[in-house]
Amino acid sequence: MIPGFDHYKKKWAVHSDDVIKPGLVAMEEALLLAGNPQQALHVVHLAGTNGKGSTLTFLEAIAKEHELRVGKFMSPCIVDVHDQIQIDGQPITEADMDAVFRQMHAAGLSGKLTDFELLTVVAFLYFVNKEVDISLIEAGMGGLLDSTNVVTPIVSIIPSIALEHTKFLGDTIDSIARHKAGIIKQNRPVIIGNLPEDAKRVVYEEASHKKAAVLEIGNHFSLHSFAEGDCYRNDEQHVQFSHLTRSMKGAHQGDNMALAITAFLEVAAFLNVSVNPTAIQKAVKQAAILGRFEEIIPFVIVDGAHNPASAEKLVETIKGEFPGERITFVVGILADKDVQQILRLLEQVSDEFYFVDFDNPRAMAAQNLLELSKATSKNILVDYAQFLQVQSDNKQRTIVSGSLYLLTAVRNSLKI
Repeated sequence: MIPGFDHYKKKWAVHSDDVIKPGLVAMEEALLLAGNPQQALHVVHLAGTNGKGSTLTFLEAIAKEHELRVGKFMSPCIVDVHDQIQIDGQPITEADMDAVFRQMHAAGLSGKLTDFELLTVVAFLYFVNKEVDISLIEAGMGGLLDSTNVVTPIVSIIPSIALEHTKFLGDTIDSIARHKAGIIKQNRPVIIGNLPEDAKRVVYEEASHKKAAVLEIGNHFSLHSFAEGDCYRNDEQHVQFSHLTRSMKGAHQGDNMALAITAFLEVAAFLNVSVNPTAIQKAVKQAAILGRFEEIIPFVIVDGAHNPASAEKLVETIKGEFPGERITFVVGILADKDVQQILRLLEQVSDEFYFVDFDNPRAMAAQNLLELSKATSKNILVDYAQFLQVQSDNKQRTIVSGSLYLLTAVRNSLKI
């Protein structure tokens, strides 16, 4: 369920199914009725297990600093459906959502799509209506059969690949990589992060089949850290950007930044835009994303680490940012995630856990989480808003993690 979406569906009598139906036939038929808006867009397409949102955020900031009008479509939402579709960082308004639903009603799209497919059409129509210069499109699940995979991008980006959504994508890295590599298009480059060898092999095979250039971090471009900031190097394009300081913490965010800079070089060449090193420096310093190692009140950090790969990155960041500090965790996780592996990773940096229930039908009960935890100090927490405020007042470093849906609930409870 996408919060706030039903309001527009009922208002405009445009119905869609709250299910997942991988495949592109329904999307292609619906987009034809809507005038194929995706064909009018200049797109960067992102797929991957983790890092999509952060890479997209860096790329958005860089493009905006170069005075480009930027549309972005991402998931899931932080508050409600409006923040999944944005232009220049501003969520789609009710008036603009109404305008797009009016178009979809007139095109006869009711009953033809799932919720996420319909939302994808909303994004495409909105970006065309507002004449954006560049559209950053994040795949919802997988890539090959995802509703967003109807675009022909300037460049595709795959930041990472790990086990996820195994019910739909398969239970091996190889099978999941084939879904992610499905976003690679004929003669269009793909940029990849640090991928497992099995995944990398699949990506290179697909790219070869599509005659698509592969730009790989650590091979075609690289990032080096110094006291005065990061230095990005791209020997393929003979460019270097120094003194890059990020607000987003963690070495993995440095990699995401490097992916974004590489993507922007491709976009700039395609759109004939001059690259400004000062604009890149300013953009990466300003780039920030809700729920990614974000301090919402003093000493209280939220991070949407919802699978083992992202939990591992969170642990690395904690070790780097707060070495030797006492850490308290407040955790809520969806039951269909690899809960035990996530807990084992988080337990590497803390032995003090509070488990919470939150409003989502897929959420694992706090009691079950407590029973699975191996921490010696573990409790169930009911009023987390009051608890977090006390932790902040006491200057006790506290990290809320496990699910993006929990982060939304916490943000709402603290009225942030």
